[in-house]
Amino acid sequence: MNPIRQTASRKTFAENNLQLKIDEYSGMLYKLAFFQLKNYQDAEDVVQETFYQYIRTAPEFENGEHEKAWFIKVTLNGCRKVFRCAWYRRRDVLLPQEAAAETCMEKEYLAREKRQEILNAVFSLPGKYREVLHLFYFEDFSVKQIVEVTGRKESTVTSQLTRGRELLRKKLKEEYQYG
Repeated sequence: MNPIRQTASRKTFAENNLQLKIDEYSGMLYKLAFFQLKNYQDAEDVVQETFYQYIRTAPEFENGEHEKAWFIKVTLNGCRKVFRCAWYRRRDVLLPQEAAAETCMEKEYLAREKRQEILNAVFSLPGKYREVLHLFYFEDFSVKQIVEVTGRKESTVTSQLTRGRELLRKKLKEEYQYG
């Protein structure tokens, strides 16, 4: 086989493989990064950096679960890297307000307000609780899977889930008690 054609063939395979990984994981990784960083642009940057790491290191995976865990771990590490940045620590992060267009019915408006309040309550939680709650409820990870991905002890993950739920419950209770 012609060496130029062989190189082009490998490049096409690599591009197709990368596109498959992007299609499979980008949505989940974006949600995870957004819940950590509370900022759309930073979340996009972290996800792009994750796929760049995938291209650069070309890791070998034992199975699909190992691959998924690798992508999540790299994304979480990318979020932590953003948190360590001096600029990020000094800025005031504002949540984008949901668009109030198409508020034909009062129920629609109230449902949107409630979702925003819940989202704000989740965003106000410390990162360690936000991280495990997101993996548990939004990504349907078991406690054992969260342990594998985060590298924490099972008892730590369990207590962070419990404490995170309790903090969220208290925040939401305060919201509705005086509202």
